[in-house]
Amino acid sequence: MPLQLNLLHEEILEHRQRQRDPLKLSIYAAIGLGALLVLNYLWTGYQVFDSKSRLNSVQSEWAKVEPKVTAAQKRAEELNGIIKTTKTLDELINKRFYWAPILEKVAHCVTPNIQITALDGAAEDDKGVTITLDGIAGGREPRGVAEDFRQMLLEQIGKAEPSVKVEFKTLEDLDTTVSVGGNNVTTAHFGVVIALDPFPKPPEPTGSERKSRPKKEES
Repeated sequence: MPLQLNLLHEEILEHRQRQRDPLKLSIYAAIGLGALLVLNYLWTGYQVFDSKSRLNSVQSEWAKVEPKVTAAQKRAEELNGIIKTTKTLDELINKRFYWAPILEKVAHCVTPNIQITALDGAAEDDKGVTITLDGIAGGREPRGVAEDFRQMLLEQIGKAEPSVKVEFKTLEDLDTTVSVGGNNVTTAHFGVVIALDPFPKPPEPTGSERKSRPKKEES
């Protein structure tokens, strides 16, 4: 068996000792850790830069769109205001009371032996419409003439307004006479109040109706 001599034994041993030197190992570890920190710093910086770039891009786009959004919001507010105003006007128009038809019916009820001396009318949301007529009735039975006039008003106006009420405010005989058809007849003073509600509110449901509603819905 041939004999092998290791002439580099000392150099190899010294090289291995240098590789196992703790100081060098620490330095290598520190260098590696520093490299990792540098890489992490660079990566974080890149992410921050990218985020800032995106933020600047979004802000730039928003700066372009913001005037349009603001204008659209203002326009929406204007349209909402117009819609509310229109609804209010529609309600006022729908609840407006037309005096001409009822006054025309009153005029048709006035016979030659009835004279209207005063007329007053009022329309209120909570009280309805009220018309007050003052006049003079002439005839052999002036009170009967005034009553016929009241009944005629109730009949004619009641055709369109079933809730109408026509009642005497005053009814009294007068000492004066008037000429009706060439004859002198006695007179009576009357005051008539016409009350009606052209826009009645729907009745509120009673307790029994409120209880019965869920049953109907379930069925």
